[in-house]
Amino acid sequence: MPRTSPGPDEPTSPPAWRVLVVGGASGMGKTGVARALARRYDVPVVEVDDIVEALLAVTRPEHLPEVHFWRTHPEAARWAPEAVTERQIAVAEALAPAVEAVVANHVGTDTPVVLEGDYLLPPAVTPGGPVRGLFLHEDDEAQVTANYLHREPEAGPQRHRARVSVLYGRWLAARARAAGVPVLAPRPWTDLAERAGRRLGETVA
Repeated sequence: MPRTSPGPDEPTSPPAWRVLVVGGASGMGKTGVARALARRYDVPVVEVDDIVEALLAVTRPEHLPEVHFWRTHPEAARWAPEAVTERQIAVAEALAPAVEAVVANHVGTDTPVVLEGDYLLPPAVTPGGPVRGLFLHEDDEAQVTANYLHREPEAGPQRHRARVSVLYGRWLAARARAAGVPVLAPRPWTDLAERAGRRLGETVA
């Protein structure tokens, strides 16, 4: 019986890359895809949120004001979506050196990993090099609101948060496309991991 190509959750040959970036705004389905791809390639997942927490634990606001911004300015979450998006971008840019250090460590030590998070930026990816990746983007605010409601029903409809997510996601997607990094629509959810694997297969295999 002929062997078929491995599915998104099945082990495959060792990846050609050393870091696989899964980026995009909140509520887009990154975590599920990252975990599925990690299973596919039998590598661990590193979440950028963990990097943020580590930096918050060992620095003070005066050292890294942008990284500490959401803790020092909790009221900012209620600002206009456009203003919140600008702060989100500023935080991502402030975190870029820390992300670069993690990426360089995995490339230098030849240790493959899937890196996932809202604050990942397209310049972290080197198409055709050791750092590959994709970004997820859902442009329908109603759908992102529904995603949050499904994930966090106790919070009720989070329309403001969904608006911010779409605006930030558009910014990320535009820069990813300009850099030649794949951008995927999350829907349909049922085959998202499979589509992601195929798209990466086009650039990784």
